Amino acid sequence: MKRVVAKVIVTPKPVVNDPQGLTVKQGLATLGFREVEDVRVGKYIEVSLEAENMSEARERVEAMCRQLLANHVIEDFRFEIDHEGQHRK
Repeated sequence: MKRVVAKVIVTPKPVVNDPQGLTVKQGLATLGFREVEDVRVGKYIEVSLEAENMSEARERVEAMCRQLLANHVIEDFRFEIDHEGQHRK
């Protein structure tokens, strides 16, 4: 078994309203950053786990995202798995 770290990013789907993103966009405009066209606010999650190999790690993290970490109706997710200093998607 090898220890790996999955870095998961969950964001609202493009068709979903993002009130937090709108608030951040307005705040940035107030601060003079008027060039900002859009802001989407999501979640960053790190999961440390043990896996026999990278394929198993990817399968397990995918299942975690689909079952708990992301709401598939309104959110998209992507992740990288870091194993011995290597970054993989």
